[in-house]
Amino acid sequence: MRRKIAPVLVVVALILLVIIVGGITFIINRYRPTTKMADSSLYFNTASDNEVTVIINGEMLEERGEVIDGKVYLSDEQVGRYINSRFYWDIHAKQMLYTTATEIIEIEDLKQLGDNYYIALDFIEQYSDMQCQNFTNPNRVVIFNNDMKLPHVSIIKDGDVRIRGGIKSDILTKVATGDKVFVADELEDWSEVITADGYRGYIKKEHLGEGEEFILPPTSEDEYTSISRDYKINLAWHQSTSQASNEALLDVLANTEGLTTISPTWFSIVQEDGTISSLASAQYVQQAHELGLEVWGLIDNFNPDFKTIDVLSHREKRAYIIDQLIDIAKEVNLDGINIDFESITEEAGPHYVQFMREIGIRCRAENLVLSVDIPPPFPYNKHYNIKEQGLVVDYVIIMGYDEHHVNSEEAGSVSSLGFTRYGIETTLADVPKEKIINGIPFYTRVWSEPYGSSNVTSEVLGMNGATNYIEEHQMITHWDANVGQTVAELETDEALYRIWVEDEQSIEEKMKVIKEHDLAGVAAWKLGFERKSVWEVINRYLQ
Repeated sequence: MRRKIAPVLVVVALILLVIIVGGITFIINRYRPTTKMADSSLYFNTASDNEVTVIINGEMLEERGEVIDGKVYLSDEQVGRYINSRFYWDIHAKQMLYTTATEIIEIEDLKQLGDNYYIALDFIEQYSDMQCQNFTNPNRVVIFNNDMKLPHVSIIKDGDVRIRGGIKSDILTKVATGDKVFVADELEDWSEVITADGYRGYIKKEHLGEGEEFILPPTSEDEYTSISRDYKINLAWHQSTSQASNEALLDVLANTEGLTTISPTWFSIVQEDGTISSLASAQYVQQAHELGLEVWGLIDNFNPDFKTIDVLSHREKRAYIIDQLIDIAKEVNLDGINIDFESITEEAGPHYVQFMREIGIRCRAENLVLSVDIPPPFPYNKHYNIKEQGLVVDYVIIMGYDEHHVNSEEAGSVSSLGFTRYGIETTLADVPKEKIINGIPFYTRVWSEPYGSSNVTSEVLGMNGATNYIEEHQMITHWDANVGQTVAELETDEALYRIWVEDEQSIEEKMKVIKEHDLAGVAAWKLGFERKSVWEVINRYLQ
């Protein structure tokens, strides 16, 4: 009997052993991380040895770079959009330009492939604040710049970065202790990271140390200098349309108090070749100087006979405008130039900004203050590139008015308190406070809103004109704290009339915001629309 039981026990033992070994093997396989490496060629999707995958701040661009004669080139579109917008393609001269604080560089190391132009990566690196590495097998260039805002984290022990969060996911790349990664997202046990060699994947959190802000030191020695007055700017625009206007300067200034700067509207582009008109007067400047005022001559682009882009997109036309302005400035002893180019289209944006760079070079060389009038930043006007303008000019003047204007489809304030605050705070995101002057209106509009019609119309009134209109028509008034203005209303049988009043009280509310943010000063449109008493309010907040 015992002889029969023994073989059975052996068989049972063997079966149990197989089960145990199988179970252990199953458990090991289930919880053992895979060592399989992902196919990097598929990951970076580089089609040929002449192509370079471009990864910028963890984003793999659809457009590829090119390897030409052993050097890496990136397209001007890639460079302008993602790396350095200061590279500018002059479409008429067929030149790639790079403008520094002191010179315009014509880029020689440029390749044309089809309709596209490519810039050598080593030249881009020379003039751009970025961290850049080239890799092969597959070809790729990995770039990080100061637009990268993700935490920069140290690796505290060697690890694997995988396609997905999980130990069975294929390995994209390996990281070692002391390496740095950017953390894009946090899961329960895993973090999504961007590696220095261009991969975006997942690593266990236990491999990550503390994060820090990623800031690159400037790689270019090209530094922009700015003229900065040691007092708060109190500027007013003088709408000068004739020599008679110039001769009336003393009368225009008679009621003012505390002005530091006057900006006469002397210049305008009047021909498509860049010819400007001028009302500049040496006598005017001398009179202003005797009163302790600086004079910043204004140039506009208001001529409707041609498009601004048809002028500013030509290098020789931009240069012609600048030459004329500088020559006149020296002739009449101007202290500065004020650029008031409005309604710039998205298409014209790059050419307009290039003009600002180029005139900036000349103004710095001649010690002329360069200021620019810009609208408050909104998504629809980001092509004004306010950050770049804030670098190349001495003062950025926010046009904190025309919130509702002559073509508005609804009645409203010319400059509500919220509009003022928005313009200042959004501009401060790109321009330092010591360069920002906020523009305020000395005017308002009386709005006519016909019943049963959407045909809203308005007309401009100065401060006294608005007061007289309200009194003459016995309009009902109330203070609206939300807009920071008195609102006057009148209902007739045909229409509703409304005025959002600009007066000492509304100006004071705006000046409070200017002082709160410690801006460089204030600018007012325009002389002659104000009451004498408003100057005391303005000066109180500029002390």
